[in-house]
Amino acid sequence: MADSIIREKSFRFALETIEVFKQLQADREFVLSRQLLRSGTSIGANVEEALAGQSRRDFLAKMALASKEARETRYWLTLLQKSNLTKIELSQATANIEELIRILTSIVKTTAKDPATQNLKLKTQN
Repeated sequence: MADSIIREKSFRFALETIEVFKQLQADREFVLSRQLLRSGTSIGANVEEALAGQSRRDFLAKMALASKEARETRYWLTLLQKSNLTKIELSQATANIEELIRILTSIVKTTAKDPATQNLKLKTQN
């Protein structure tokens, strides 16, 4: 799994999300915990799909989805912190999701700037 930094980091974050989910469930927080689990583990799933993409366009689309899921996950973490629904310490998870967002944003922007990818976009728009 060490062949891709984003693969490794998103997988570790999924494991961290599962641990937070378990703690939230123990605190009887069922609704937001499920939202967090779904979006937090979806990041790595989309990264895996992107890395196995059949084209640069497919890669870009899946990485963009991973980026969106990361932003959604940040939302749920922030909501949990600000709402005081739980006393669970979420600062490490928040720092990790910020790092994932930065990496994914960079990947999406770099790939989108690639002339080969831009040509694919133009061809599909016409």
